[in-house]
Amino acid sequence: MDYQTEPHGVYLFIDNKSFYASCECVARGLNPLTAVLCVMSETASTNGGLILAASPRAKQLFGLHNVNRQYELPHDERLVLVPPRMNFYLQQNLKINRIFSEFAAEADILPYSIDESLLDVTHSWRLAGKTVREVAERIQREVHRRLGLYVTVGIGDNPVQAKLALDLYAKHDADLIGEIHYQDVPTKIWTIRDLTAVWGIGTRQAQRLHRLGINSMADLAAANPYALQQELGIIGAQLFATAWGIDRSDLHEQYRPRHRSYSNGQVLPRDYWQAAELEVVLKELAEQVAARIRAHQLQAGSVSLSLGLATASRTAGARGRLAKTRRIAATDQTMDLTATVLALFHELWQGEGIRRINLAYGDLTKATGMQLELLANNQQRVKRQQVTQVTDQIRQRFGVNAIFHPHSLCPGGTALQRAGLVGGHSGGNSYE
Repeated sequence: MDYQTEPHGVYLFIDNKSFYASCECVARGLNPLTAVLCVMSETASTNGGLILAASPRAKQLFGLHNVNRQYELPHDERLVLVPPRMNFYLQQNLKINRIFSEFAAEADILPYSIDESLLDVTHSWRLAGKTVREVAERIQREVHRRLGLYVTVGIGDNPVQAKLALDLYAKHDADLIGEIHYQDVPTKIWTIRDLTAVWGIGTRQAQRLHRLGINSMADLAAANPYALQQELGIIGAQLFATAWGIDRSDLHEQYRPRHRSYSNGQVLPRDYWQAAELEVVLKELAEQVAARIRAHQLQAGSVSLSLGLATASRTAGARGRLAKTRRIAATDQTMDLTATVLALFHELWQGEGIRRINLAYGDLTKATGMQLELLANNQQRVKRQQVTQVTDQIRQRFGVNAIFHPHSLCPGGTALQRAGLVGGHSGGNSYE
């Protein structure tokens, strides 16, 4: 492979080690690397508790992971369990990215998640050190000095190399830094035999690759790229490029989706079998997403509803998901959108147990005014629009719980309980 024509830059993929757990350790005066602590969410949808983050020491001692449930935890007095405080973690994330801004321009810092960021330091690294590794070490020291947190850093000539260096090497290295460059591909990428350890390859994707006779990254690099694309679609071509350490993406090019939509979904706290309870949740979701599109001065031209079946329904031979989309006359009014949502629900649902619901409004256009209808009571529609506007203003000023429909108090309602959640978990508070 001739890498001379491939993009050559300097990229740092940075991960905050056990971020939620580390934030809680520092807030309690504990060392994030030696404390035995887990952040445990106990929201209704987690069935009695779910680990969101475990400190490195907790993982080492008890083999804990983010998928563990509370009943799987050992009874050990050393183990500290704390509830999540998502707002606090967001504050810490902003502070970390402000530190990053001292090493790269704002346009060259791309947050990947709440605990990972990608820095393009191609044009700035020489201002902070003699080598790229020295710059990475300076970033580590600054984050630890100011916030008490530890970060791992992957260094690469392009974003995919930096990400692989982070996941495959930095997180397992004593100094928490890993590097992959074009010349390292045969020794640092092709030697990987656990395909699921590679970014972009999950368990099911690895199984598909195994069926094609691909059992390592070396096998993937030696595969026919056209055959891969034929078997796996565009993902096949992307995986082939990853095996060769190639990434031609322009991270500064603004992504414009072909089709925009706003959605909201939730895992229900239990299996819902009653139509009345499901209708309550659907009304709440319909109103929440309607408020979002109005906040962006948009109106929806289509409604998509997806119902994830409960385990009992799936094992009975039913499909795992029910889904349907309907085109509608463009509107941003809650009543119209809710009516469509409920109609879709009754077309889809045949009495199955439901555990997940996802609702999306698509085909969005600018809301430039109300389209009057010849056979409709337009005065009543104008009044409903005015009530909706006032309701939105009250909620924006005083919170979503300041005014709500009585149906949210009925069995099955989740809006009031979820109002204080951030990312599906407790927003909590901070020590600041």
